[in-house]
Amino acid sequence: MQEITVPPVVTGSPVGGLADAVFLHAREAPGRVVLGRKSDGVWGDVTSGELASEVLGLAKGLLAQGIRFGDRVAIMSRTRYEWTLFDFALWAIGAQPVPVYPSSSAEQVHWILYDSECTACVVEDEDQAMTVGSVIDRLPRLLRLWQLDAGAVDGLVRDGLQVSEDVVHRHRSAVTPDATATVIYTSGTTGRPKGCVLTHANFMFEADTMVARWESVFQARPGEQPSTLLFLPLAHVFGRMVEVAAVRARVKLGHQPVLAAAELLPDLAAFRPTFVLGVPYVFEKVFAAARRKAETEGRTGPFDRAVDTAVRYAEAREQKAFGTGPGPSAKLRVEHQLFEKLVYGKVREALGGRVRYAMSGGSAMSRRLGLFFDGAGVTVFEGYGLTESCAAATANPPGAIKYGTVGRPIPGGTVHIAADGEIWLHGAHVFSGYLNDPQATEAVLRDGWLATGDLGRLDADGYLTITGRKKEILVTSNGKSVAPAALEERVRSHPLVSQCVLVGNDRPYIAALLTLDMEGVAHWMAMRGRPRLPAAELVLDPDLTAEVRRSVVAANTLVSQAESIRAFRVLAEQFTEERGLLTPSLKLKRRAIEKVYAQEVAALYQS
Repeated sequence: MQEITVPPVVTGSPVGGLADAVFLHAREAPGRVVLGRKSDGVWGDVTSGELASEVLGLAKGLLAQGIRFGDRVAIMSRTRYEWTLFDFALWAIGAQPVPVYPSSSAEQVHWILYDSECTACVVEDEDQAMTVGSVIDRLPRLLRLWQLDAGAVDGLVRDGLQVSEDVVHRHRSAVTPDATATVIYTSGTTGRPKGCVLTHANFMFEADTMVARWESVFQARPGEQPSTLLFLPLAHVFGRMVEVAAVRARVKLGHQPVLAAAELLPDLAAFRPTFVLGVPYVFEKVFAAARRKAETEGRTGPFDRAVDTAVRYAEAREQKAFGTGPGPSAKLRVEHQLFEKLVYGKVREALGGRVRYAMSGGSAMSRRLGLFFDGAGVTVFEGYGLTESCAAATANPPGAIKYGTVGRPIPGGTVHIAADGEIWLHGAHVFSGYLNDPQATEAVLRDGWLATGDLGRLDADGYLTITGRKKEILVTSNGKSVAPAALEERVRSHPLVSQCVLVGNDRPYIAALLTLDMEGVAHWMAMRGRPRLPAAELVLDPDLTAEVRRSVVAANTLVSQAESIRAFRVLAEQFTEERGLLTPSLKLKRRAIEKVYAQEVAALYQS
């Protein structure tokens, strides 16, 4: 199959802008809880009426400070309540928020604010204020800088007390669906970030389509209010789409600024969301923590049997959904029920106890991990998309999930596989182009089709599998082409491996650079009664190297000998964003990694 279109589920053209939903909900159900806000460690409720009042007050303040229709305002912050306030307040007056990752360097900040011609900037803390301050002399259009931790919201609300509410609503009524909602800059894995122009219509179509088609996710059980804890960065399009969809669907939305398990897990337990949206990393961490706990308690055998049972149970249900099997047998159902209380319930408890559905994107999730969570009672809908497609372009549909794929086109969308295997997308979710860069726009937008740069294939049922990126294909000196993603993912699935990057361009064979998962290593050492060692000594440990080699051997079973990993090197340091080796969305900067570790790469090819 080379192309598939899925009929739309959203009827009629969108009207107005994104801020309209806030005020509509306030009129229809002012007492309904729509947000959760954490203050002094305690979660409190925010109603529709309260949200509309706060958005209106902030919008008045922005007008009082000179922000006008069409102005761009940068937001440089972690995911927090105030970001959502600023988004909807800016949208209410026809302005355009420009997200900036809080970890961005001074030069990255300068480029984004300069290229987007921002007239103002919101930062979270003093460090970010200093980052902006260090380049402000090269930003002639930047007139105002507000700091959240220094009372920016309260100050702006005071500034706007004399502004009439009608002025805000006149601005809001002038916003049309084709107006620019935001400019989101790409991660810049292969060069300078480009500003993706996304309209109000893009977000409304995307959010409303997801809510309508994946209704089971955005609804809750009788007596429960649907809710989600957003821990994705709001600087990323995925997090932004979640924010918009939650507000439009009246789903209670909470914000969590720290992705680390020590911070995230307690808030999941306190907030108790009914669904979560994350990246595979989150689900990998939950699984790894559960297995380490079982091993510490001497229950490794039962845990691994529970995992196997969950995978087989989910596979049997998958086969039934596609008419290739009868579903779980009576014996398998009994086995599955046995592990419900012992294992599966505890895994769900780590996500807050009420989660039954999740969505995953950003990178590939292993088929086995997805099957395990499904068998453990958490259905994970994996999808695929880009900033240029306003988040999800494909996703696995309810009742017909194929784990290991990223599903079918979202309703109203089309996926086409070009002759060279490149994925092309079409639909109302596709962006209008790159800001100030018509040449780059023409390179990816062709008669309404978005050429993604990703490679994939469609199966007979129209499900998409991502096989790699055109720019990441490795070609050995023997002429063998290798897509690194699947091999890297398989190596990373080992509990001792954190990151993996393949090398081999113009070289005789494929090799790999690996980093260690230090939590997994600490547990592995403790279970063997061995003392903790510095990272520099760990990478030389023969037993640890032998264990890591198993992950490489397992990955090699996926490919032919000519495509296999022939050598690897375990590194003492992580690939981090601070070192310039990861993008803010945790994607590998392959060229930078090869440059930094040129000596180690060369050693992999010395016989």
